[in-house]
Amino acid sequence: MPKEKAPRNKTIDTPVSEGQRYIERCISVEKPVEDIGAILDKTILGDTFSVLPKLPEESVDLVIADPPYNLTKTFNSSKFSKCRAEEYEEYTRRWLSALHPLIKPSGSIYVCCDWETSLIIGRVLGDYFNIKNRITWQREKGRGAKANWKNGMEDIWFATKGRQYTFHLDAVRIRKKVIAPYRVDGKPKDWTKTDAGNYRDTCPSNFWDDITVPFWSMPENTAHPTQKPEKLCAKIILASSKAGDVVFDPFLGSGTTSVVAKKLGRHYLGVEIDQQYCLWAEQRLEAAARGSEIQGYINGVFWERNSLPGRNGETEDGIEGSV
Repeated sequence: MPKEKAPRNKTIDTPVSEGQRYIERCISVEKPVEDIGAILDKTILGDTFSVLPKLPEESVDLVIADPPYNLTKTFNSSKFSKCRAEEYEEYTRRWLSALHPLIKPSGSIYVCCDWETSLIIGRVLGDYFNIKNRITWQREKGRGAKANWKNGMEDIWFATKGRQYTFHLDAVRIRKKVIAPYRVDGKPKDWTKTDAGNYRDTCPSNFWDDITVPFWSMPENTAHPTQKPEKLCAKIILASSKAGDVVFDPFLGSGTTSVVAKKLGRHYLGVEIDQQYCLWAEQRLEAAARGSEIQGYINGVFWERNSLPGRNGETEDGIEGSV
C-alpha cells in the first residue's frame, strides 16, 4: 500500500498505471515534419537523437537544453553512466550538431550543466554558436563532501545562432530592497518609495542567487531527480523570446520548459524518452491551463529572495522565505 502524503506535500508522482490519459496526449514523430505548426504545444515521446533530424529547419526561436550531466545517474527506466571526457564531448557534439539546423538565424540557446561538464559544453557550443555569456546559479541543495567543497552551483551557457537576436532586459529586471536610499534634492534617485518598502529594479547579472530548487510543498515539484525550477526557465524565456515564439527542449524531463513557455504565452515543444516523465509533463501542462503563477515572479517582476511583502511571515505565494 503506497505511503500517504502529508497534507502539504504537493509533489507530482502519479504512476504510469494511473496516468494513461496523460500519456495518450503525447505524440511520436516517425517521419519528417514539414510544418512545425502541426506538432506545436505537444510533448514528443521518443529519443531526441531520432527525433531531431525529422524536425523542420529554422523553426525554433529558443532552445533550453538540460542534457544528462557526465555523472552516473538513474532516470526512472534509464541510466546515464559517467564516461571519459572525450566520450562526453562526442555525445554533446552529436546532439548540438543535430539541433543547430532547427534554430532560426535570430534564435538563442541555453544549455544547463554542472561545473565539470561546463568545461566541455562551453567549448563544443562555441563550435556551432556565438557564445554570449555563462550564467552561474546557486542551487542551494546538495550533499556535503568530506574532501572537497560542497557543490552548490550550476552553469547555463547562453549562445546565439546569429549576430541579431532577442534580449528583453526590462522583462527580467530584479526588484531589490533599498537599504540605504540615495536622494537628490530630497527625491528618490533610481528607486521607488512604496507603503511596503523601498525598492529598486536592477539589471540582472550572470550570477543568479534568487532561485529556489523545487521542494515537496511547492506545486511545481515532481519526483524527477534533476528537475529545474520554473523561475529559472522563466528568466530565460522572458529575456530571449517574445509572445508566440517557439520554445523547444530536446531533453524535456518532467516538463518545466514547456510549462513555463505555456504560462508566458509562448508555443512549446519538447522531447522526452521516458513515459513516466512525459506523464508528469502533461499533468503539469494541464494544471498550467488553470493557473499561470510562477514562484518568485509576481506582477511581471522577479523579486529578490525574501523581499516580497507578505502576511504572517510568508511570501505572497505562500512559500516561506523562498521568493
